[in-house]
Amino acid sequence: MDLIKTLALLKKYKIPLAEMTVARSKSEAVSAAKKLGYPVALKIYSKEILHKTDIGGVKLKLQDAAQVGAAYDEIMQAVKGKSVEGVLVQKMAAKGLELIIGGKIDAQFGPLVLFGLGGIYVEVLRDVSLRICPITEDDAREMVSEIKGRALLDGARGRKPVDKLALQKMLVNVSKMLYNEKIKELDFNPVIAYEKGCMAVDVRIID
Repeated sequence: MDLIKTLALLKKYKIPLAEMTVARSKSEAVSAAKKLGYPVALKIYSKEILHKTDIGGVKLKLQDAAQVGAAYDEIMQAVKGKSVEGVLVQKMAAKGLELIIGGKIDAQFGPLVLFGLGGIYVEVLRDVSLRICPITEDDAREMVSEIKGRALLDGARGRKPVDKLALQKMLVNVSKMLYNEKIKELDFNPVIAYEKGCMAVDVRIID
């Protein structure tokens, strides 16, 4: 799904996303970064490229105009020969707990929504919860509480507890979007949870 349609859907369903803008040249990227405020991330903007990081299409924690310009050149070199529409310039999100919220259409059950801890937890341990859409607030509460790594949400290992109500609200809204819209698959990865609120940093929607 293209960016304009994606952003419109997220706004419609009140799903929080880290501030970003599209730049179609190096000078636009530098200007956008200055407007957003440093540090920023640059991510390749292309319908053809799904796994941006794998091909060198993501540069993080850029601190000034020189770094943004250099990162733009490096990304464009890495994706040479691909169909590219520009780069996404995104304000770096503050540190928090990384989670994943996703969904897909199951042949038997229809739209499903998924919740879990991000990184190794989802890739290796498959520590996730699933529900058939649309879900209620009670369903969302259960999804958040039943993952094995739930202690991290409560502030284990010296962390502050995260805002589980905000996560539950996001899960309910994502399930509505999956149920109401023509979406085959979506990933919000990562979703960063804070002591107050949560925010999607990267989104992929296939329609």
